[in-house]
Amino acid sequence: MSAFNIQAPVDKSWTLFLDRDGVINEEILGSYVTNTSEFIFCDGALQALATLTEVFGNIVVVTNQRGVGKGIMSKDALRDINEMMTEAIANAGGRIDKIYACTAVDDNDHNRKPNTGMAIQAREDFPLIDYKRSVMVGNSVSDMEFGKRMAMHTVFLTTKHEPFVLPHDLIDEQYPSLLNWAYSLKVATAEVIK
Repeated sequence: MSAFNIQAPVDKSWTLFLDRDGVINEEILGSYVTNTSEFIFCDGALQALATLTEVFGNIVVVTNQRGVGKGIMSKDALRDINEMMTEAIANAGGRIDKIYACTAVDDNDHNRKPNTGMAIQAREDFPLIDYKRSVMVGNSVSDMEFGKRMAMHTVFLTTKHEPFVLPHDLIDEQYPSLLNWAYSLKVATAEVIK
């Protein structure tokens, strides 16, 4: 879908929620990114994040990291990956304001997407967050459900699934990559400013 359909213009009052694997970095299907050497940015992700930094007031990552809860990787390894990722993004002109990671194994854990605990944590840390002026970008249906449970605009990236037929109850827009969406958003935002 190429038409940009957020009703209000996106500006610094808006918050961007991003999934990590398959959105910012390449996802290892059937496994986990367990150390910094396995972390590879998706094509165009750094450029996309630099563009999105110009638009959004807050940018946060909300990521399920069950590999920690399973003992496949350590919390220290996850911290090292996050530090390397945020530093590389900053060096490329982008930013991540905070990363929320749910390491629980249990699907019923309140922080595990599509449950909304990480969105609630984000608003506790950034009280000006308005979920209706927020966008959730992810590559799984659980990301989209997470966004819709909080009345966010949702953007689905087809990095591991075939595109869905739109309109869809959970998906407002879909794109092949974060860069494709960032470009569409930048064009739309520029036209609003005109």
